[in-house]
Amino acid sequence: MTPDQVSVPVLPAQVPGRVPEPGPVREPGPGPGSASDREPGLVQAPASVQGGGVPCTVPPAPPASPALAVPPILADPAVRPAPEPVPPPRPRTAPVGTVRFVVLGDSLSEGVGDRVDGAWRGWAPLLADGLAAEGQDTAFLNLAVSGALSGDVADRQAPRALAFRPHLASVVVGVNDTLRRTFDIGVLARHLGRVCADLDSAGAVLLTACLPDPGRMLGLPPPLARPLARRQRSVNAVVHALSARYGAVHLHLADDSWTEDRTLWSADRLHPGERGHRAVAEGFHRLLADRGLAHGARPAREPAQPPPSRAEAVFRLATAGTGWLLRRSHDLLPQLLLLAGAEVRHWADGTGTDPLDARADAALAAALAATMGR
Repeated sequence: MTPDQVSVPVLPAQVPGRVPEPGPVREPGPGPGSASDREPGLVQAPASVQGGGVPCTVPPAPPASPALAVPPILADPAVRPAPEPVPPPRPRTAPVGTVRFVVLGDSLSEGVGDRVDGAWRGWAPLLADGLAAEGQDTAFLNLAVSGALSGDVADRQAPRALAFRPHLASVVVGVNDTLRRTFDIGVLARHLGRVCADLDSAGAVLLTACLPDPGRMLGLPPPLARPLARRQRSVNAVVHALSARYGAVHLHLADDSWTEDRTLWSADRLHPGERGHRAVAEGFHRLLADRGLAHGARPAREPAQPPPSRAEAVFRLATAGTGWLLRRSHDLLPQLLLLAGAEVRHWADGTGTDPLDARADAALAAALAATMGR
């Protein structure tokens, strides 16, 4: 069974950073959103909130399982793995008692870009507020940490998520992996495959999303942007495949038609602002409601907080953007310059990007074959 689909505004990529060992479960505290400033927290969400929704386009559901759109990197039949018969996921029904919702991932799910009362909030608490029916409670655990890689999610966050016994589990991660010189699509596929399989076996409904590449969001020149775009397309292809296998509620956050909507972004161009986080929450709520898994009010469409002042926006851009650049310059930047050199050489000798695309396609096909048994 393939995942539901929805088109929502594109959101910026996450800021990489150091990922600490998660500590005891507690309420999120104030801080700028780095891994050292906040520990995952368990909170009780109210049964419902007031508000409307952000307009989204939801394709009509066909009588049979809808086909998942093929990512561009797999559009060529020569590189697309042979289809695998996928058994339908086990039926999931809305819980009778407390709805248990766990969130795994990085700064996007941590809520960076949406500050409320000195702490990051983000899309996940907004969604949690609208899950439970009247008279129900929602137990909400956010394990997401800025800078998390797929390996951190698999090794550190997933065991705590399984111990939480969730009904719903969000797994959105991968952009930080693309920003590492050690990027390996096969390793990422194994990490995400293990997390999704374990959560599905535990009875959780998975929430997933594909994401835009950071090179485009940062406006990098083509020789620098193309290698990052190639990596992110591969990550999204793996996410699509796993979402189809496990019948995930999947949100398409890589829609090019929304990339120019600056009102969705925070000043750093890497994270959504409050409006963008609300769009993500509303998109997931719409899909869950279609499955009978969300019974509260949709997250409100319009921001409830005043927008940051110009001085605040400039300060965040300078501090967050500079910090990101310094961290990446010690890890990705030297390799990215080499990759950019390869791009230029292939264009100069007339081969274009075909050899580099073919290499990425082959690595992706091998990763899918190993992870999906294809």
